[in-house]
Amino acid sequence: MEFQGKKQTILCLSFVTLFGLLGLLCAEIDGSPNIVVEEVHVGVILDMGSREGKIILSCISTALSDFYHLHNNYSTRVILHTRDSKGKALHALSAGLNLLDKIKVEAIIGAQTRMEANLLAQLGEEAKVPVLSLSGLRTSPFGAPGEYPFFVEITQDETSQVTAISGLLEMFKWRDVILLYENTDYGRDIIPFFINSIEEANVTIVYKSCIAASSADEQIIEELRNLTKLKTAVFVVHVSHFLVPRLFLNAKKLGLLSEGYAWIMTSTSMNFLHFSMDPSVIESTQGVLGLKSYTPASTRLHNLTSRLRRIFYMQDPNIEVSAVIPDGIWAYDATWALAQAVERTWTSTGLNLVNLNNITSSKHGLLLLQEILQTRFKGLSGEEIQYPNGKLVSTAIEIVNVIGKGERRVGLWPCEEKHTRDSYPLNSRRNLLSTNDLETIIWPGGSSTIPRGSKMQLSNSSKIKLRVGVPVRIGFNELVHMKHDNQTNRTYFTGFCIDVFEAAIRALPYEVDYTFIPFRIGINESYDDIVYQVFLQTFDAVVGDTTITSERSQNVCFTIPYTDIGVGMLVSNENEDMWFFLKPLSADLWITTAVFFILTGFVVWVIERPVNPEFQGTHSQQIGTILCYAFSTLVYAHREKLLNNLAKFVVIIWVFAVLILTSSYTATLTSIMTVNQIQVNSRVNIGYHSLISRQGVANIKFKSSYKTVEEYALALSRGSKHGGVSAIVDEVPYIKIFLGHYPTGYSMINPESTTNGFGFVFPKGSNLVHDMSMQIQQMREEGKLIEMEKVWFHKGTIPMFDNTNSDPNTLNFHTFRGLFLITGVSSAFALFIFIIFPLKEKWYAVKKFRFRYRVREKLQRVRKFFSHKVSNENEENQ
Repeated sequence: MEFQGKKQTILCLSFVTLFGLLGLLCAEIDGSPNIVVEEVHVGVILDMGSREGKIILSCISTALSDFYHLHNNYSTRVILHTRDSKGKALHALSAGLNLLDKIKVEAIIGAQTRMEANLLAQLGEEAKVPVLSLSGLRTSPFGAPGEYPFFVEITQDETSQVTAISGLLEMFKWRDVILLYENTDYGRDIIPFFINSIEEANVTIVYKSCIAASSADEQIIEELRNLTKLKTAVFVVHVSHFLVPRLFLNAKKLGLLSEGYAWIMTSTSMNFLHFSMDPSVIESTQGVLGLKSYTPASTRLHNLTSRLRRIFYMQDPNIEVSAVIPDGIWAYDATWALAQAVERTWTSTGLNLVNLNNITSSKHGLLLLQEILQTRFKGLSGEEIQYPNGKLVSTAIEIVNVIGKGERRVGLWPCEEKHTRDSYPLNSRRNLLSTNDLETIIWPGGSSTIPRGSKMQLSNSSKIKLRVGVPVRIGFNELVHMKHDNQTNRTYFTGFCIDVFEAAIRALPYEVDYTFIPFRIGINESYDDIVYQVFLQTFDAVVGDTTITSERSQNVCFTIPYTDIGVGMLVSNENEDMWFFLKPLSADLWITTAVFFILTGFVVWVIERPVNPEFQGTHSQQIGTILCYAFSTLVYAHREKLLNNLAKFVVIIWVFAVLILTSSYTATLTSIMTVNQIQVNSRVNIGYHSLISRQGVANIKFKSSYKTVEEYALALSRGSKHGGVSAIVDEVPYIKIFLGHYPTGYSMINPESTTNGFGFVFPKGSNLVHDMSMQIQQMREEGKLIEMEKVWFHKGTIPMFDNTNSDPNTLNFHTFRGLFLITGVSSAFALFIFIIFPLKEKWYAVKKFRFRYRVREKLQRVRKFFSHKVSNENEENQ
């Protein structure tokens, strides 16, 4: 019984095993119907001894495993052949030669440094093999694009973050910056891009610090101590993750990461967070602002991180993977793109792999490259991956803030395709409009207040204090006006110049205290004297209606002008009268025009009257027809139909003349109505405000100087004939103020750029010149200066007429004598033709009549002769 049971058990197990084997065999046959897998060899060159290289290799292997697990029906399989570059460019080159010569690879993935990228790019170009590089090429901002078509940069272009950094500097209104970079090819290559882009943002690089990776801590500390002597508190760092820990640990010891300082790191420098778990290093970078490639969180990315964590836990427990490094993500996506391109290339050509005769040929290289460049798919992070023009298209740059034990995203900087080296300069900087686009940033020292960028405000003892001289004089209080309060015994200053100065001071990225000190301008003291007081260090600045001149600039520095530049001429508008419309034409021209109107009508009447009933009738009707027809040609409203071609000819010439006359009349009338025209010559008195306003104005008789708006109006109202002036030459701001008081009776003409406008005065070498000029420029762009002018200058509409030519004269007969000559000759010619042709016909008729009369007489004589002869013969016969 027991044996029987064992026998049945063995029999059942045998059947189960048999059916299982048959099922597996059928499944294998059904699952792969005649699929021939073709191997495509790809080389991988990485620094296998580094943590970064190991993670990237794991990402590449995982990408292939995931790809073929999803596409198990593909007929190609990418086979990886790894080589160790040992972190040296020559080893990478040797590995590339070995892969091409021995393995006959169809593509290469690797190149972690710029030197490796350049060497492998040349090798790939010779062999016509695509090189998928984790680093960009060494190039200049103006390098020629397309030098290596087989080179594909699978990481984010580093120069794209240059635009973001310069934009951040401009957004935070930092005017000076210190650039820290590593003394390697990687560090130096990007510096020209930084310089050009930062200067485009109107930011000054006050110092460029170059630190070698091999520098000892003593050397780094010495370099950082030199930086503490500078007044700038903003640092831009572009060093490798190997140098970041020592740099920031020493910077923190020197107090360069305290409140008031600002640090911005490039994406490569920010990678230290992926390599360093040292709490002291993380602590030393608290408050640092950094840039990273934007990688949105996704399920696939989370799963990859978990798998890598398990892999390295089993293979190398010393490597802890908290997150996938950006290079690993890009390598994963590039491997996926390569596998897709390989499948499309080999299936589209229908060819098998062939043995290469030498390393400079590859049958599938060009086709494979084209497929890689045309690839578009959703990457590991969910973003679209594509490599047009051999570069990865970046969607955004992530702005992060180091806080606590890690980093926190505070904003995104959108990227555009034109942010590449080959399309430099990077001029699409302003994607973030203001600091409102960013979340709250915790800066070094734990403060959320944006650092001002300068050490001037770090201590109260170093706060800037200015003694500001203010020119005070009679008149034009809209520019500068001093008021003294007797109750409080305090002096107040108001005016347009004061408002502009205070607005610019408030906008500076540091605090400036100032005290206004009046300086009387009169007979003994002038504007040159107050400007010279800055050179003598009596004043630290001058604020007022101080004109920029070359002579004054020899001793002091001026900001850019904050008013209109140039000199204008102020004139009085002429009183209008009821016969104003007659002024465009002189009296002789009016009379001549009227005579020709009547003459033309008379000529047409003479020609048309014999054949045209519309020109016939009683004497009064014919006179009315002549006048009506003649003057209706002025507006082309004549309705009588002409029958004679000579009359039509006369009218055509006259209508042409009328067109010229009416156009000239309209143009001259418009000019006269726009502004009162004056002739500036030696016989006309011209007033002026200051000696500067007379510069560049020649051949003018200047009578006297006027100081106030009321004196201007009184002198102009009198005119040259009554002890006043016909015009006043002055700088444009003064004329604008006058026209604000008298907007209807006066106008400004002939503005010329002979002066440089008003500017604030500072000593030579003062940093405030640059900073204040930048604020003035910004106020001008934002329209704030115009708003201030409206408040102080414009109390009504200011009439202005920009005319650099001589004033138009009244038109006279001499101007149009040729036109009237043509019209008169044409009418006379037509009248002559009309008269001469009928006389000729009458003469021919008379002549014909006389001829016929003579012939008739001769015939009668002949008849008489023959008649007489016949009668004589008859008589003889009888």
